[in-house]
Amino acid sequence: MIISTKRGTPQEELQKIISEFESQGLEVTLIRGADYNVFGLVGDTTKINEKVVAANPWVDSVTRVSAPYKKANRLFHEADTIVDVNGIKIGGNEPLVVIGGPCSVEGDESTLKIAQAVKAAGGCMLRGGAYKPRTSPYAFQGLGTEGILAMVKAREATGLPIVSELMSEDRIEEFEEYVDVVQIGARNMQNFQLLKAVGKMKKPVLLKRGLANTIEEWIMSAEYIMAGGNENVIFCERGIRTFEKYTRNTLDLSVVPIIKQKTHLPIIIDPSHATGDWRLVESMSRAAVAAGADGLIIEVHTDPEHAWSDGAQTLKPDKFRETIDQCRQIAQVLGRGVRQPLD
Repeated sequence: MIISTKRGTPQEELQKIISEFESQGLEVTLIRGADYNVFGLVGDTTKINEKVVAANPWVDSVTRVSAPYKKANRLFHEADTIVDVNGIKIGGNEPLVVIGGPCSVEGDESTLKIAQAVKAAGGCMLRGGAYKPRTSPYAFQGLGTEGILAMVKAREATGLPIVSELMSEDRIEEFEEYVDVVQIGARNMQNFQLLKAVGKMKKPVLLKRGLANTIEEWIMSAEYIMAGGNENVIFCERGIRTFEKYTRNTLDLSVVPIIKQKTHLPIIIDPSHATGDWRLVESMSRAAVAAGADGLIIEVHTDPEHAWSDGAQTLKPDKFRETIDQCRQIAQVLGRGVRQPLD
């Protein structure tokens, strides 16, 4: 961060500024000029509020020269982070990971049937919502613990690690015990208390982008989790809200190279929520792989017409298999391939 003071700033005021920043553990370098004095701050400036500094009557300008995130920043961690989920590695130059499953868990029998279909098609993890954030308070809210246990049974039968959304701190103990990857949904991307709590968990976190958030805000949410001690964060782009009506959201694939440039964390794409239409999922999956994504999370159901939620954006197992096969061909061109399910 660079701070310029106004012409004629008294020496005592300059010293006050220096002392204030040094008390916060920052290294301060003062460059004196004929008309201005310039301070260079080195250290963790994430806690510095530019507006507060600029409010000082002797300060002329404040410029942040580095990103406000440190732990997620590739400048401080040049190598790609590879997140390990029960032996399935995500990120770097590892094969792409494809996650499949229903929007909502609907019971033991249905979940097992879908999990078997996901694995047979080539998916290597099972997704499913046991706790559902819904726009309407009257819509189905999920089976809760019953849904989590249904996924656990499916994991025991298939070996697929499970991914499910955590909505509140009071369920952390349950997720720590049963869930392999903790998903933070789009609506909770800036639930900072929840992010702090998840930062203390030991499980990998799948962090979805908020439907109207900037990339920097998204990275800062990852920073909250990492600052708490949990550095196993996976970004998930699920589309952002725009004026477009032909799709549920607008899939922003430009985030893939940007996230890889700015951070060292892996990123996967959710073409189901991005488009809201199963007919568009295959095409957007191919595009995501070509853009360099580290994986996909796709909604799959054996009977989407009667799914309890989001059936319109859900693939049947045969279409899911076809999508994976096509993505595998693109991934091979990029020198990566698609990971097979673990036995």
